[in-house]
Amino acid sequence: MSSITIRNLDDDLKKRLRIRSAHHGRSMEDEARDILRTTLSAKAPFQPNLAESIRQRFRSLGGVELVIPPREPMREPLDFGR
Repeated sequence: MSSITIRNLDDDLKKRLRIRSAHHGRSMEDEARDILRTTLSAKAPFQPNLAESIRQRFRSLGGVELVIPPREPMREPLDFGR
């Protein structure tokens, strides 16, 4: 098992942790351990990428059909060597 030290903890936060641990009948250390365990074991919500977020936002408006013109043959390259 590892251990950590938390420095510069706000007095108000420490007080709230002390009160919360007293309500649960355990030490502040055990309460902090439980908070970390519970928070970090919760599954993170799905975060779609930017394109998916944009797609979802505009999905209700319907799609847009774009007319894509046919490709033309490639032009001959310019000849700069006279």
